[in-house]
Amino acid sequence: MPLGPRLIVGDQVAGQISVVDLRDGRTTARLDGRHPAEHAGFLALPHQRTACVDDRAGELLILDPYGPESGRPLIERRIPVAVPAEHLAAEPTGRLIAVTTGLGRNSAAWSDQLTAVDLADERGPGAVRVRTRAGEPGVTVVGPPEDPLVVLRHREPGELTAYRHSALMASAPSCPPAEPASALPLADDDGHGDAYDPLTGWVFAAAGSGVHRACADGDALLPGTTLPWAAAGRDGGRGYYLRLDAAHRMLWSCVRGGPKAPESWPDWSNDAWWYHLDTGEAGRLPLGPGLVFRLAVAAGHVAFSRVHPEGDELVLVSTGNGTPAVTARLPLAPMAGAPRRGGTPWDGVQRRTVAASPGGSLVAVSRGGHGEVQVFDAATARQTALVTVATLLDEGGLLALTEPGDGAHRDPVGR
Repeated sequence: MPLGPRLIVGDQVAGQISVVDLRDGRTTARLDGRHPAEHAGFLALPHQRTACVDDRAGELLILDPYGPESGRPLIERRIPVAVPAEHLAAEPTGRLIAVTTGLGRNSAAWSDQLTAVDLADERGPGAVRVRTRAGEPGVTVVGPPEDPLVVLRHREPGELTAYRHSALMASAPSCPPAEPASALPLADDDGHGDAYDPLTGWVFAAAGSGVHRACADGDALLPGTTLPWAAAGRDGGRGYYLRLDAAHRMLWSCVRGGPKAPESWPDWSNDAWWYHLDTGEAGRLPLGPGLVFRLAVAAGHVAFSRVHPEGDELVLVSTGNGTPAVTARLPLAPMAGAPRRGGTPWDGVQRRTVAASPGGSLVAVSRGGHGEVQVFDAATARQTALVTVATLLDEGGLLALTEPGDGAHRDPVGR
C-alpha cells in the first residue's frame, strides 16, 4: 500500500508525541514523556523527516514519522540543545540547524543561548552552544547550504545579527560568547515572525511598521525595502506571524487590528495578508473578529482557525489560479475552557493549533482540552475525520501534517 498522510500530534503539557495514519485513524507510533516545545513547533526536513525540541529533556528530536511501519524507530536522532526552545530553523538540505532560546515559563528574558547543529557531524553530539543576546530571538538559516549564515531577529532594540554556522560549530566548549559577523539595525523594537525564501535569499521579519527584508552578501546583511501591511485598500493593524508558501511563491500572515487591550480580543479584526514573492503583488482579505494567529499551508489553500465567543471556525483561503479568496468557513466544535469575554485569549484557557501539508488538501485543527483533532478536506470543504488521542491536548497541543514528497521542507522555519 502506498504511503499516505500522517498527522504528528504533540502534547507539550501531558508530555506525549503520537503519529496517526489519517487514512484509517490508526496510531502508528507514540512517545511518552516527551514535551515538545510549543513555541518552536515542528520543522519539516527533507526525506519526510520532522524536527522538534523536547523542552524538558533539552534535546532536538529528528522524527521519522513513516519509520515505525517499516521497522525503523520514530526517533531517528537525539541532539542536546539549549532550552527553553524559542525558534527552530534549518538550511534547505536539512543538515545544518539552529535553535534559539526564549522566556519559557519566566516573565523576563534570561537566556542568551544559541545552539548550532550539524546532523552530519560524526565527531560527537553534533551540536555547539554559544551565548548571544538574551531575549526571544527568531532565527533563519540563510545562504549556501555548505556554510550558511544563522540570522537572529532581536527585539528591543530591533536588530538582525548574522553568524557563520561553521564559526559557531568551531566555538570552544562552556558556552562562550559569540560575536556576530555582521548586524543590521531594524526600525522597530517589536519584531515577531520570521520567514526565509531560499530561491531569492530574502530574509523577512514581521514588525509593527511592516515586513522588513534583508539579504546576505558574504557575511554582511543588506537591507531591502519594507513591505507595508496595508494592501488592497485595507489599512491598519500588523501581522505577528509569517509563513512561506513555497509552491505558490507567496508570503502569508494574519494582520490584527482593533483595540490593543488583550481583554478586548473578541473585537480584534483579522485580515489574511499575502505577498507574491515574484510579482510584488499584495493583498488583504477579512477573516472576521476574534483571535486568529497561526496558519497552515495546504496544496491549494491557506487555513486559518478563528476563535470567537459566538463560535469558532476554520477559514479556508484559495491559493490556486487567480487572486486569493475566502472559499469556505467551516464550524469547529466548541471548547470547554475556551477564551471568554473580559479575559485574555491565552492565559489559563484552551487554544487551537492548525496544520496542513503543501502536498495535499487535508487540514487538521485541534480542540484544546478535549484530546480531539478535527480533519477537513479543503478541496471539498468537508470534515473527513475526527482523531482522538490519549491526552487532553491542553493549550491546543502541536500538530504537523506530512505527505510523501510534499516539499514542506522548502519552508525551512519551524512552525
